[in-house]
Amino acid sequence: MVHPTFATRPLLTSPCHFSSSAAVSDPQPHLLLASLSHAVAAPRLPPPPVYRHRCLLPGPLYPCLLESIMAAYVDAGFFPDAIQCFRLARQRQMVLPLSACSLLLRRIPVAADAWAFFSEIIDARLQPKIYDFNALIHGFCKEGKLKHAHQVFEEIASHRLQPTAVSFNTLINGYCKVGNFDAAFELKYTMEKAGIAADVFTYTVLIRALCVVRRLEDADHLFQEMCNKELSPNKFTYTTLIDGHCKEGKVAVGLEIYKNMLRKGVEPDLITFNALVNGYCKRGDTKEAVKIVKEMMTRGFKADKVTYTTLIDGFCKGGDLQMALETKWKMVAEGVELDEFTYTALISGLAREGLVMEAERTLHEMINVGLEAGEATYNIVIDAMCKKGDVRSGFKLLREMQRKGLNIGVITYNIIMNGLCKLGQMKNANMLLNAMLNVGVVPDDVTYNTLLNGHCKRGEVDHTKLSCEMGMVSDFATYTSVVKSCLRRPNANKYQEKDVDS
Repeated sequence: MVHPTFATRPLLTSPCHFSSSAAVSDPQPHLLLASLSHAVAAPRLPPPPVYRHRCLLPGPLYPCLLESIMAAYVDAGFFPDAIQCFRLARQRQMVLPLSACSLLLRRIPVAADAWAFFSEIIDARLQPKIYDFNALIHGFCKEGKLKHAHQVFEEIASHRLQPTAVSFNTLINGYCKVGNFDAAFELKYTMEKAGIAADVFTYTVLIRALCVVRRLEDADHLFQEMCNKELSPNKFTYTTLIDGHCKEGKVAVGLEIYKNMLRKGVEPDLITFNALVNGYCKRGDTKEAVKIVKEMMTRGFKADKVTYTTLIDGFCKGGDLQMALETKWKMVAEGVELDEFTYTALISGLAREGLVMEAERTLHEMINVGLEAGEATYNIVIDAMCKKGDVRSGFKLLREMQRKGLNIGVITYNIIMNGLCKLGQMKNANMLLNAMLNVGVVPDDVTYNTLLNGHCKRGEVDHTKLSCEMGMVSDFATYTSVVKSCLRRPNANKYQEKDVDS
């Protein structure tokens, strides 16, 4: 009987094409298969079923050998060679090993290529298994190609198969990851209508999606529905809810869920504790956060990079720099590496307290240990310098950013521009404006309003007249025109024209 063809095959218009990244030192597929096909008289399809039970007995061994060859190429990552084995075996009308084909489908890294190979399997009149479809659905979902994933899902029925809970869950998870929650819940409804019960994974994925979009009330209702169906939430379900509530500042609710988790005999993990620590730190309650860390340690967990960074950020935002620095040194003592987030939290805390030299020192410490400081981290220090009136040091860091080839945006220039304007250095501010334009950084309304405020503070322009123009300046020509038209004193005209045009 001829099996139905894959109706949506045009997703990939050409056969599988791969480029092997390394030369294959193993025997080439056509040589291996040629030796096999010449060594035995290959029977025509369909093969005698007895071969499946006599692979270890004297006689034709090519079905087992072919499967082993393909599997070996797949394990080595030589997917083009494995596919070539399949094609050559098909040309010679040898028995095609579906198990090796399924293995190859799961391993091919690009979903469209796996789809194309699947089309070849169908053309060879092999009957696919449901896990082959699940592998394809997972591949497309992983790449965010939900339209293609759904096409594969709908194709299942045409091959006399029924979707399983894994099929539904994979697609539901894919839709949740791209934010299409309506499609995800519709699939849950379709799943239950088909007589397939939603399981713990289904509910956990949907609860996480609702938490991400801050629909905590809906997430709680779904959790209750899950419990009413006598499904036992696991640590991932509980942790997802705890994290969702803590991120919204509802730490008390998160803590109650945690206690309920313990009552049900579900053991928390490090992620659970980190969620609670984060919740308390966001609320500014670092004492309770420290208590959670101590409880975590009594349960045999060690604080990791996330735990310590969250604490450091909490201490810094609460103005407790001493505890933040002590936590940093504790990290170092325990061999926990500081990352960009840890250093940025420290730099931000130091800058917030006006400890500019320490913030700059920490910035360069971060760079010296091999971490990349981005524009946002530099901006924290530059802003602290400019607020202290040390615009010269801010310029120094700007030049350092330029030497490193960082993509410097308008925010950095606006920070320094504001520092210059507060010092009344309007000539330098206008020079910086010209420098921005020369390097292709487009000023925004903040830039121009900062400059206009600077002119007002120097008394060079009519503040009443200029206030009508605030927020209306969007380009350099308009800015120049506005400043000139609002000049207060005739003797300032010459000075101001030189200032703006410099």
